[in-house]
Amino acid sequence: MITPVEAVARVRAALNESELLRAVLSVRRDGGRALALGGVRLRLLTPGEIGQLEQQGNWAESWSRVRVADGFDPGTVRLSSFHGDVTLGQFARAVRLAEGVNLPSGIYRSTLANCVIGHHALVRDVRLLANQVVGEGAVLLDCGCLMCAGETTFGNGRVLPLAVETGGREVAVYAEIDLETAAAIARWRSQQEILREYNAVVAQYTAAAASRYGIIERGASVRNTPQISNSYLGPAARVENATLVADSTLLSSAEEPTAVLSGGCVSSSLLQWGSQVSTLAVVEKSVLTEYSGVERHGQVVESLLGPNTKVAEGEVTASLLGPFVGFHHQALLIAALWPEGKGNVAYGANVGSNHTSRVPDQEFWPGEGLYLGLGVNVKYPADFTQAPYTIIATGVSTLPQKVAFPFSLINKPWLPCPEISPAYNEIIPAWVLTDDLYMLTRNEGKYRQRNRARRTRFDFAVFRPDTVDLMRDACRRLENVGCSKESYTERDLEGLGKNFMKEKSRTQAIEAYRFFIRYYALLGLKEQVERLLQNQGKNALTGLLTSAGEQQPWEHQRQILHEEMGLSDIGEGLHQLPAMLQEVARRIERSKAKDDQRGLRILEDYAEAHTSAARDGFVQQSWNDTRQQIAEVEQLIAQAA
Repeated sequence: MITPVEAVARVRAALNESELLRAVLSVRRDGGRALALGGVRLRLLTPGEIGQLEQQGNWAESWSRVRVADGFDPGTVRLSSFHGDVTLGQFARAVRLAEGVNLPSGIYRSTLANCVIGHHALVRDVRLLANQVVGEGAVLLDCGCLMCAGETTFGNGRVLPLAVETGGREVAVYAEIDLETAAAIARWRSQQEILREYNAVVAQYTAAAASRYGIIERGASVRNTPQISNSYLGPAARVENATLVADSTLLSSAEEPTAVLSGGCVSSSLLQWGSQVSTLAVVEKSVLTEYSGVERHGQVVESLLGPNTKVAEGEVTASLLGPFVGFHHQALLIAALWPEGKGNVAYGANVGSNHTSRVPDQEFWPGEGLYLGLGVNVKYPADFTQAPYTIIATGVSTLPQKVAFPFSLINKPWLPCPEISPAYNEIIPAWVLTDDLYMLTRNEGKYRQRNRARRTRFDFAVFRPDTVDLMRDACRRLENVGCSKESYTERDLEGLGKNFMKEKSRTQAIEAYRFFIRYYALLGLKEQVERLLQNQGKNALTGLLTSAGEQQPWEHQRQILHEEMGLSDIGEGLHQLPAMLQEVARRIERSKAKDDQRGLRILEDYAEAHTSAARDGFVQQSWNDTRQQIAEVEQLIAQAA
């Protein structure tokens, strides 16, 4: 994550590079003529053209206030009325509406007031188009009122109450804001001077975005939509069969069109490239970053969605959701600060800050990869940032707490434990590593495959320095409990939260954490040896494990191997890796096979309807990759000998 200082720099960069601000500045200079018409010469209508226009059912409040571009054909304007200052371009090319469906450009059965219409645009059956600049090739078809009333900033400058509904982590937003910028401003609340500077620069951006015209850029399409007001629609943006777009910015391009479709309702919001709102979804006072979306009656209010995150059916309020969050069912998420994302919100999850019945001023930090199971209830405040890839099982209610054990399972206890509150759940640290590695590694590949964002960079690896350091810290705490006992709570072991842990779980977690810490470090050794042999030769391997380096994550991995595990010999390290690679592949298959075993016990024809673990495509790919990696390791051992 970036710092607030870097966040300020990003806003300043947007001031100089924003396509929205360039468009607004152009419209301010000449009322939109350059943006819609380029440098073409404008002129008044001739008496003959006025006569023809009137014969074709057109009417103007004053024909002297209608300007046209050289090459204007009056035959392309029919049954329309003009009020105030109207400028029309050349309408010489047909407009493509769909495969095999083309209509002539021009103005038909529409009312225009104080507008500039770009070359080869189509305005057809629009009840009122007022104070709008329409770019070249845009399509406005079968619409109600498209207008700009007074001055607008297109939704920029709004302050979102992220993570705390009553305020405290407010973030002022602008069209190009990214996830890291919003997270930095929401989290770093102690740097008041920098926060004031950030707000001042956003205010400068907002002032630059102020306009008295709505802007519909080249190639944009607006169809069958009753109202668009005070909005900017970027190039190739699509608003089709929507209910409303108001006080909003839609950043878009021909390669990454942004869309509001099928009953979508967007107000006071900022939508970025490739994002989409559809199927009766509502987005209000929010930001959708690149390739995020809301669909199937989903509601997003006063929130920011990270790249590749989709919300369907459920409700998100006053939250910042990071990338790749799965939210596809009826569920509630309020006041969450989740920039790490890569998690899941299952059906019926009730994750809200109003459980206290007092002021809704509490918050939730889920952390990377948190899986909120069916019907869970999470009480606030809660912090799982030091427990990445943790699963809260179906039907669990969690108390306010901080958990610091990665890859855990939090579940209802099978049996009550003496002297432990019945409100406590059982935590099994490292359970995902021992029992659900299929899910963990499959998601890692799935996110790589599904990523469409072009402006945001992700580290898809689950095992990387920060997550491994959390495992190392958790392992040390588990090892240093003092005398062992049947059950442990937070009084015995910091980081357990409002849960208890069994002794069996402690010993298994230590083993699992140690295994994957070593696995991560040895994979780094393999990559480093491979690189050095390819680029520099065998002599470059001398002192590889004993000499500090600058390159990350290798130096982090080297310290684990040499300083913690006492490994100095490259060959010894590489010889350990094949068995570990095979064990990981076995765990992936075993975690999938558990479903097969349970299913066969319950359903007679389970095997006929479900793919077995042995035939599962991901399991097979894992074994293929493992065999390839083992062959590579054996080759490296021979070369390094």
